[in-house]
Amino acid sequence: MHVLTFSQARADLKQTMDDVCRDHEPAIITRQRGEPVVMISLEDYNGMQETMYLLGSSANAKRLRASIDQLRSGKAATHELPIDEHEVKTTQQD
Repeated sequence: MHVLTFSQARADLKQTMDDVCRDHEPAIITRQRGEPVVMISLEDYNGMQETMYLLGSSANAKRLRASIDQLRSGKAATHELPIDEHEVKTTQQD
């Protein structure tokens, strides 16, 4: 995690934002008279929100953990997904 002072972040805001988005690495911005803040990309924030939502239900969290365990133990299977005919027609027209 990259740590910057408020002055550094302000002086190089565009580059800091580009780095955070490109690297998916948060930046901590410290302030002299206030709590530090964390800058993260919108994509990473949305991913965190989705994860919290999915894990918010204990039943869903249990199913997700079981699926992760299956994947890690090599018990996962790969399947071809059926193609949506509308999607194929749209792609062919482009």
